[in-house]
Amino acid sequence: MSLAPTPSGPAPPSGSAVSPGSTTRAAGAPAGSPATRAWPRVSFDDRMATVDFRVSERAHIVVDSDVCRSCTTRACVTACPARLFVPTGDGGILFNYEQCFECGTCYLVCNGEGAISWSYPEGGHGVVFRWS
Repeated sequence: MSLAPTPSGPAPPSGSAVSPGSTTRAAGAPAGSPATRAWPRVSFDDRMATVDFRVSERAHIVVDSDVCRSCTTRACVTACPARLFVPTGDGGILFNYEQCFECGTCYLVCNGEGAISWSYPEGGHGVVFRWS
């Protein structure tokens, strides 16, 4: 099912499916139907407050800064929903695995072969989502 902005809602920004705080509806669904859905505005900090991280001593993602230095897109920096990739002054990438959502987005968008090694955290460790 594709989502399209309602006539009264703002168009989503380029490259995203839905603008936070906008009202969307399934393509072809009449306005006011059950397919209409309001997306509440939630700050990044508020979203992060609903997540617990059980941090392992061993990183589940390892970034090879030498490979990153030749990267021209830096896609991991903009794609990571937890904002954990930071470019360094020498052209490398600094990565903080402790607050990783384990979504794998960085691994999928990386165009540098071998730049990111990704595995699941050790048992009992990793991200825990709360719906409170």
